[in-house]
Amino acid sequence: MDTDNINFDEIVEKIRKFASAAEKKERFEHSVRVAETAKIMCDMYGVDPKKGYLAGLAHDMCKDLDDETQLSLASHDGQPISDVEKKKPSLLHGRAAAEKLRRDFGIDDSDIIQAVSRHTLGGASLCPLAKIIYAADKIEPGRPQSTQEYREKLFALSLNKLCLAVLEENMEYLRSKGKEIAPVSFRFHEALRRDIAYDATLAMDFAGGN
Repeated sequence: MDTDNINFDEIVEKIRKFASAAEKKERFEHSVRVAETAKIMCDMYGVDPKKGYLAGLAHDMCKDLDDETQLSLASHDGQPISDVEKKKPSLLHGRAAAEKLRRDFGIDDSDIIQAVSRHTLGGASLCPLAKIIYAADKIEPGRPQSTQEYREKLFALSLNKLCLAVLEENMEYLRSKGKEIAPVSFRFHEALRRDIAYDATLAMDFAGGN
């Protein structure tokens, strides 16, 4: 999808209308905050802020649909339904929203689709936009821990280090509640650590070359 297309604002408005009707009031307000946080992060990390806003606004638009509808939508994305998702179908809401973006809103941008689909559990090969939406969902200003100081400390980090910090905080929260951590989240953790090591190697090579 060309985000410079004159119809972009129309698509966002259609998503806004659907999301505001489909989501509980508090969830829609959260979605707007995620969109705004994602837009800020996109500006910081060199990603198209229009894509960030759209993905943030859309990420939870199927979360208040019934389990059967979420499962039906998610089952069309060509990916298997994991055991963790079968036990808790609400974890499929991102995949369901991504499929709805394709089917009902004509969005085929692979970065937006991945960002919406993977925002809950992460993934092993996420694009920068997907990392931004994953993090923005968990650090938007409505979250209890997300003070201005908290966000400023995170925003001082590289995108990979920020994501790793947010992911580890989330994993620790799940452990404290006795909840299961999805295998894909562990793969996300390993991938981020590899990306950070690669970034450090590039930085050393650059420094050595100068």
